[in-house]
Amino acid sequence: MNIEVKNLNKSFEDFSLNNISIKVPKGKIVGLIGENGAGKTTLIKCILDVMHKDSGEVLLFGKEYKGILKDDIGCVFDDSFMNQTFNIKDINLIMKNIYSNWDSKKFFKFMKDYNIPLKKEIKRLSTGMKKKIEIAVALSHNPKLLILDEPTSGLDPIIRSEILDMFQDFVEDKEHSVLLSTHITSDLEHIADDVIFISKGSIIFDKPLKEIKEKYVMLELSHDEFDKFDKDIIIRYKKNRLDYQVLIDKKDMNKKYDKYIKGITSLDDIMLLYIKGETL
Repeated sequence: MNIEVKNLNKSFEDFSLNNISIKVPKGKIVGLIGENGAGKTTLIKCILDVMHKDSGEVLLFGKEYKGILKDDIGCVFDDSFMNQTFNIKDINLIMKNIYSNWDSKKFFKFMKDYNIPLKKEIKRLSTGMKKKIEIAVALSHNPKLLILDEPTSGLDPIIRSEILDMFQDFVEDKEHSVLLSTHITSDLEHIADDVIFISKGSIIFDKPLKEIKEKYVMLELSHDEFDKFDKDIIIRYKKNRLDYQVLIDKKDMNKKYDKYIKGITSLDDIMLLYIKGETL
């Protein structure tokens, strides 16, 4: 197991992580989803010991993380870590002094593959190029684990697709793994093995993506149809001006409900109904 979190708690004045337990196995891409302020970034900071936890246990590769494992972990966050006046050659020199297993050859190959100029200052590069550099840095010291917080935020679909391909290549050997926190849930629908849904500091579910897709279905009903609907099978519902959105378990589906299905139920649909919806 590359990450194992057991009963982690962290409290602030107006927010807390509550008894969080998650696992990121070898060879897996695990998605972490939830609304802004749900606790995703706080959890990642506690995993990396950037933020002190109140209680619980965090194991990386079976050991407590105290900075000694930095060579084995690649991190990418929403905000760039790079000095904007540096160029690629500057970054290579700095990283050689930070990581004992830094691979300059591998780093410059990434730069060539991405057509990133070596002498141009970072501030003169596009947002997509900057993000590719950060991911290349994370990969070029040959880590066993990637921990990523909104790595594709603000990028166009083509660049996002290229970056997601990199993550899939990374776990191909079944030894490496990825923990990917993102609000772009459609990205996870293409690459994630498991999905952890956190809301208001608590885990809503932690399941294989395939199981999530097999479990949930969203229906859209008029107000009159909702009044007549079997309320016992509703997991969550949301009332809109013109209709109701209703989340049910597929095992409770009946052919008479087929007409209420408006398309494939997405992670966004499920997350919206859990966060904004109600129970009866």
